[in-house]
Amino acid sequence: MSQHSESTAVALDPEDDWTTLYVDGERDADGETLSVENPATREQFAEVPRGTTDDVDDAYEVAAEAQEAWADRSPAERAEIVSGAVDVMREHREEILDLLAVEAGSSQLKGQVEFQSAVGITGEAASFPTRMGGDYRESNVDGKENLVKREPMGVVGVISPWNFPLHLSIRAVAPALATGNSVVLKPASNTPITGGLLLARLFEAAGLPDGVLNVVTGEGSEIGDRMAGHPEASVVSFTGSTPVGRRVAKQAVDNLALPAMELGGNGPHVVLEDADVEQAVAAGAFGTFLHQGQICISINRHLVHESIYDEYVEQLAEKAASLPIGDPRDEETVVGPIIDESQRDEMLEYVAETVDAGATLETGGESVVPGGVDVDDDDSLFVEPTVLSGATNEMAAACNEHFGPIAPVIPFSDDEEAVELANDTEYGLAASVFSESRERAETVADDVDAGMVHLNDMPVNDEPHVPFGGMKASGIGRFNGEHVLEEFTQPKWIGVQRDPREYPF
Repeated sequence: MSQHSESTAVALDPEDDWTTLYVDGERDADGETLSVENPATREQFAEVPRGTTDDVDDAYEVAAEAQEAWADRSPAERAEIVSGAVDVMREHREEILDLLAVEAGSSQLKGQVEFQSAVGITGEAASFPTRMGGDYRESNVDGKENLVKREPMGVVGVISPWNFPLHLSIRAVAPALATGNSVVLKPASNTPITGGLLLARLFEAAGLPDGVLNVVTGEGSEIGDRMAGHPEASVVSFTGSTPVGRRVAKQAVDNLALPAMELGGNGPHVVLEDADVEQAVAAGAFGTFLHQGQICISINRHLVHESIYDEYVEQLAEKAASLPIGDPRDEETVVGPIIDESQRDEMLEYVAETVDAGATLETGGESVVPGGVDVDDDDSLFVEPTVLSGATNEMAAACNEHFGPIAPVIPFSDDEEAVELANDTEYGLAASVFSESRERAETVADDVDAGMVHLNDMPVNDEPHVPFGGMKASGIGRFNGEHVLEEFTQPKWIGVQRDPREYPF
């Protein structure tokens, strides 16, 4: 247990003052602020600084200055501070869950999943300072030995999304800090607190020196390019859509920074004819409707064998229609709000286009105002869990990453067609396969182009010691365990000539 296990006072209430930047420690922001809205009620509950490109420049400059001294800290000191952040998170679990509900629209279940993931990833990162091992290689030169060491990359820029803001920020921030890097973090403008300012307060309470973690909140359209293309960045870690990720990666590479990209997905849930239908539906519903489907690794398409197709559709529609919709602060709520109007309108348009193309709306398909939520009909961001039968891979809700509580169900006739349908997308992030035969399921999984495939489960899984990432247009690199350790460190060859060497001239 770290020295920070005793009670630590951290201001984490949604109503607290969040109008400070974290650049070289907390500082007052000059200039404009951004409103932070509760997506369930559509009411403003906080304001955060509207950071500028000058703020980004200051943050990178401070991070570069602080990095060397931080890297010189002993492994034990860095590990203690990172593990101290775990202690602070655990101590303030209820406040963090409340912030996730109010800012990100996270149900209590989703918030708990996110919190545990963040704790696990940070705990795993605390082991990295003593795992930055090197290597010894024999030399072809007489009397020489080759040492290979691992050193920090330098300054890591992190651009994080709004859907799992704490988890998807800390999975880059904690490993980067643990391996001796400094960090500049720009959270999504929808979730600047849980994706950014919250982390600054957690690590500050754990004893992280000023300047090692810097947070700049603001609009991506105003400061995103400077974040991604800053010359001080050695790594740029981005989680978000593939179109934006392509732009971020190009800007990073133009400055010779390593792009670490986790991008979009179009996850297939493949249900073979020998599957346990009830289990496949239960997994399919969880993997589709958790956090309103706003998860990169959620199920985007249900591919079901034609012999069990009708049974599967009927059970899935019944399950979807039974899920409680409401305020995320309510313990009974399963389906909370969509993050904003643009996301809501896009997914509802996908549903309308899919029905127009010939699919059948089995249940859902509209925005609603749940009981106990005081919001106008037109302003409501709550979308009913939706099931579409008779869908094809070409329909809008299937070929696009809809990022909503939408389940297009597509029939197939054999395993070969299932694989063909599963791979008929530019994405290759996560997938799942259901079958009573492990050998058969694994054969299908081997042929599915995805970085992560789960058998007799759904794809919404993340474990801190297992590689997380995708193929094709779903990203570059991997998070978690030794895989992210390699992303945030660089090998250095030191050749030692023990004996005098004879040279040819």
